[in-house]
Amino acid sequence: MPMVTVSISPLQAAGIRAVVDTGTYASSSEVVREALRMWDAARKRGDICDVPHAANDGGETSRNGRCVADMFADYEAERHSSN
Repeated sequence: MPMVTVSISPLQAAGIRAVVDTGTYASSSEVVREALRMWDAARKRGDICDVPHAANDGGETSRNGRCVADMFADYEAERHSSN
């Protein structure tokens, strides 16, 4: 599997460590892969905007699109409420 290095905030790193430590996910890579799958699915549904497209639409898409972090938080809340 290809490897990519990214920079994340300390808060994001702590969140990833927390879900791995509790056993919700097996590894930090699993957390990131799931987040990327969710982001890709949301983009395909039109729930969030693509940055290059948003830069060309006068700001409409960026105002109407959802933040990926908010979507992930909603997903995690839904996951925990169903357990």
